[in-house]
Amino acid sequence: MSANVNTSLPLEYQTEQNRMNILGFWVFLGAEIILFSTLFGVYGVLNQRYAGGPTHHDLIEINSVMIQTILLLTSSFTMGLAIFEMRRNNLKALISWFVVTLLLGGGFLFMEIHEFISYVHEGATIQTSAFLSSLFVLLGTHGAHVTLGIGWATMVIIQLARRGLTPTTARKTFIIGLYWHFLDVIWIFIFTFVYLKGLVG
Repeated sequence: MSANVNTSLPLEYQTEQNRMNILGFWVFLGAEIILFSTLFGVYGVLNQRYAGGPTHHDLIEINSVMIQTILLLTSSFTMGLAIFEMRRNNLKALISWFVVTLLLGGGFLFMEIHEFISYVHEGATIQTSAFLSSLFVLLGTHGAHVTLGIGWATMVIIQLARRGLTPTTARKTFIIGLYWHFLDVIWIFIFTFVYLKGLVG
């Protein structure tokens, strides 16, 4: 049976299978929202329990956090440009903006790993206090998602280079774009409720 193709829709939505896959991914993102909501809830309960260890003010370097934020939010913009070029059927520009997005994401990840290492050097480990346990789990879970996103997007780039723009590769590109924007939204909450609130609280 041939796929039901509707060429009046964007490439990633042209087949029924693609539309179902994209809907399924929205459901997956709903589950991810529950996961991060739980982690934020745990952090909200434990974020003042220092057990004599380092506090927010001892650890947070706002300049480093601002650079991380700029890198990740800029990567969200470049991911949007990649999707825009996909809609224009411009494969070369799509891949170029994809690569820029991954470089920015890699820069963010490098700085976050450096941040974790600096915490440990200051005696702040996941075992030090309930505050640090909840902090490391929240930031580490987000960082793991970014790492997964970079690997996933790299595989999509390889498929785009080999197969070009098809309904299947367009769907995969669109879905990783949704995932990447989701990670940026989660980071905005982390920046606001962990770093900014921690500094003024």
